[in-house]
Amino acid sequence: MGFRASIIRPIAKIVARRIDRWSAEAVAAQQKVFEQLIATGRRTAFGQEHGFERIQSYEAFRAQVPIRDYEGIRPYIERIKQGEADVLWRGFPKYFAKTSGTTSGVKYIPLTQDSLPNHFGTARNALFNFYARTGKGGWLDGKMIFLSGSPEMDKVGGILTGRLSGIVNHQVPAWLRTNQLPSYATNCIEDWETKVERIVEETLREDMRLISGIPPWVQMYYERLLERSGKKYVKDIFPNYSMFVYGGVNFEPYRAQLEALVGKRIDSLETYPASEGFIAFQDQPDSNALLLNAYSGIFFEFVPAEEIFNEQPTRLSLAEVELGVNYALIINNNAGLWGYNIGDTVQFVSKNPYRIIVSGRVKHFISAFGEHVIGKEVEEALLTVANATGVRVVEFTVAPQIVPPGGGAPYHEWFIEFDEIPHQLATFAARLDAAMVQQNIYYEDLIKGGILQPLKITPLQRNAFREYMKTLGKLGGQNKVPRLSNDRKIAEALEAFKH
Repeated sequence: MGFRASIIRPIAKIVARRIDRWSAEAVAAQQKVFEQLIATGRRTAFGQEHGFERIQSYEAFRAQVPIRDYEGIRPYIERIKQGEADVLWRGFPKYFAKTSGTTSGVKYIPLTQDSLPNHFGTARNALFNFYARTGKGGWLDGKMIFLSGSPEMDKVGGILTGRLSGIVNHQVPAWLRTNQLPSYATNCIEDWETKVERIVEETLREDMRLISGIPPWVQMYYERLLERSGKKYVKDIFPNYSMFVYGGVNFEPYRAQLEALVGKRIDSLETYPASEGFIAFQDQPDSNALLLNAYSGIFFEFVPAEEIFNEQPTRLSLAEVELGVNYALIINNNAGLWGYNIGDTVQFVSKNPYRIIVSGRVKHFISAFGEHVIGKEVEEALLTVANATGVRVVEFTVAPQIVPPGGGAPYHEWFIEFDEIPHQLATFAARLDAAMVQQNIYYEDLIKGGILQPLKITPLQRNAFREYMKTLGKLGGQNKVPRLSNDRKIAEALEAFKH
């Protein structure tokens, strides 16, 4: 054990004990967060407009504060931009996290001095918790890389504005900066392919021990490392590489390919960060469930996913949730977001403590015929068949084909980039369809009733999804390919990359 790991070990144990305490009393923790948020919110323009002085309970809150998406809070954001203080939260935001929305264009999500510990502090606590529970802290004594967006900032309404990953980069403490790569100058490169080449140059001869990023872009980094070095495996370049940290997408569809590039299985830690808040993190190394971050400045609400677009949807507190139900996630936080629909759906797999899995996006589903297939279902079906057949999948997305060009019943079309296309593609497709029948009872009814044909696979060229993302100007960083669409927009764009 190195010097830094030795120093951090007792701190890591303290962090793990604190996590155990609040997670065992998560409902009580949420009540405290709620009371703190309302107390501060009463002194804001939003609180005065929504009668916060009369709110003494969650029941009163949900009666007075409607659910909003970004369009609903945009007028308040505009007031902040124009220099008005105490609009959503006390004072002014410290930062705006700039994100691209599918319907709202550019979004400016406020981050305040009060909310920043939720972002960086949770990431730190997740890593320290892992160390405390496994005894594996060697990654602290080598170099670490965080594949993220540019940390360069501009100002909007006098407020520093940039990508969340870049903002968090500014919060890295001095003691950790000496271990951090890439350099600031390299991190500021906007073109992803140029940036990866520079990262490879800076890291190739370093003692890399922890790598963090979204799996498809980490894969691109691995491939460039191997091309440049002439080595067969990443482990031959970085013999002490022992920890992979990721978030934003399910790692399992990528695991086989990434581990084949590394040459061994390494420990991984899943996190669930968003611009609106750090939602959850993997607290047990042997489980893929994520512990809800119940005591970190966010009060959560949950709406049954099928009701999210209703005028008066059912709104539940943490104490009221049930296992296995698909919920749209609503947050209220100490950055001044109130009744905010972040667009994600989750399912609880445990209530003691409260652990979740991310099941998809509110807008990313297929329900052309009432089947309401969600991301979790397509990922699990494909993973099951790929693992059983030894097939490696690079990336995929699914769309409905409502009017087949050759006639006949409609079907779900799977656009898949394989590492190697299966020799018996029709057999693979049949097994995948059977797995989908197991995942979704409505899909099963449509298949058995002949309303849908069994799914069809369209294999894509190598690097198809990278090239597609490049055409959108979204190569690298925190950008992700939607796994599901209820229309043919992505499917039509991918036609150009058919194998």
